[in-house]
Amino acid sequence: MNPFRFLADLAGAGRFRAVKEEAERTIAAAEEQKRQLLLEAREEALKTRSSVEADLNDRRKELQRSEQRFSQREEGLERRGQELTRQEENLGAKEAGLNQEKESLNSLKEQQAKQLEYVARLTMVEAKELLFKKAEDDMKHELARRYRELEQQTVEEANETARKVITTAIHRLASDVVSEHTTSVIRLPSDDMKGRLIGREGRNIKVLEALTGVDVIIDDTPEVVTISCFDPIKRETARLALSKLISDGRIQPSRIEEVVERAREEMAESIARAGEQAVFDSGVRGLNPELVKLLGRLKYRYSYGENVLLHAVEVAHLAGMMAAEIGANIEVAKMGGLLHDIGKALTHEVEGPHAEIGAEVAKRYGIHPEVHRAIMEHHDEERGSVEAFLVASADAMSASRPGARKESVEHYVQRLEALEAVATSFQGIQKAYAIQAGREVRIMVQPDSIDDVEASTLARDIAKKIQEDLVFPGQIKVTVIRETRSVEYAR
Repeated sequence: MNPFRFLADLAGAGRFRAVKEEAERTIAAAEEQKRQLLLEAREEALKTRSSVEADLNDRRKELQRSEQRFSQREEGLERRGQELTRQEENLGAKEAGLNQEKESLNSLKEQQAKQLEYVARLTMVEAKELLFKKAEDDMKHELARRYRELEQQTVEEANETARKVITTAIHRLASDVVSEHTTSVIRLPSDDMKGRLIGREGRNIKVLEALTGVDVIIDDTPEVVTISCFDPIKRETARLALSKLISDGRIQPSRIEEVVERAREEMAESIARAGEQAVFDSGVRGLNPELVKLLGRLKYRYSYGENVLLHAVEVAHLAGMMAAEIGANIEVAKMGGLLHDIGKALTHEVEGPHAEIGAEVAKRYGIHPEVHRAIMEHHDEERGSVEAFLVASADAMSASRPGARKESVEHYVQRLEALEAVATSFQGIQKAYAIQAGREVRIMVQPDSIDDVEASTLARDIAKKIQEDLVFPGQIKVTVIRETRSVEYAR
């Protein structure tokens, strides 16, 4: 045997034993670790199992409680269902009873309806129509009553506002009232002048009348000659010419022609100055010179004795003041007021109402459309602008002032009679009286025929008919009086 090999084998065996022992220790340690891990895993599994079992137990208990609640609810629902079934059966029985009662009531209703028709001697359709008519009449009465209340309220508010505006304008304006007749009287130095005015075979007076278009009245009145003419411009021209002839003393046809021509020139100058003065006094600017001359002709025109030019200036002031109070166009209101009667300067030359003539003249001379409207509409019922309404109101205010206008007794009586005739033309009127110089008409109605609401409607209808049928200055107040008297005697 080789000793080296033996030693090598011996050394290898020792290492093998060492390795083996190391492996056995490692295996023992691993086994020990395995046992520890298994123990821990078992303990963890036991804990998890205990937790899961406890959770399951809790869930089972919750499920049991839920099942108990559901069972209780189910029992309650069953009890309710049974109760509803019983109630449904009871309702069915009650419904059947009600149907029977309904049939009985319908039968009784039919019997009563037949009895009512027999007693009232009206069918159901006739009774319905009568009921509807009664309801319609009641509704009309209620609507008329409400309309009257609203109308009174609106009128009171409007009157209050208008009263303030008109009072302010009137207080701010103070003007004279000028009236004139259709004749002019000239004083003579002596009665001998009458013969000279007449001339040989009436030659002088005929020439004067032919040139001026007037009537020269020479009568027995001492030292007086009267000039009569409807046209005030011709009358004034004749007055100037005659005054100059009397002062000069030379009265013959050729001299009369010369003096009349000079008087016409003076009249033209006077008319132009009057128009310019009116424009200046009213504060209106931008008028055509020809229009100013036409305006000046109104100085010799009169309406119900009122000087038309002074009236126009006054209307311009009133309209402008009211426009300033309510915030309207002052210039339009003033110009419309000044020119509203410009058509009267041409009424002897052009046919038609003076409002239409004046509007056409204003349009011809390029006046503003709103002013043209105010002139056209100052006598109309409907007005298209505030300024037109103000001009119409100012015109009525100026004409209705005390002393502004006058008329003959015959015409005055005719106007009052016409006013009373219009009032008595309506049904249910007992008496009618025109009072306050025709500014108001008071109407007594039959109380059995007209009630309070119908009285208000009647007053409105009479006022409308007066506006349509009559011509009058200013405004007319319509008062309807309804009075019921009950008289008994104690014996």
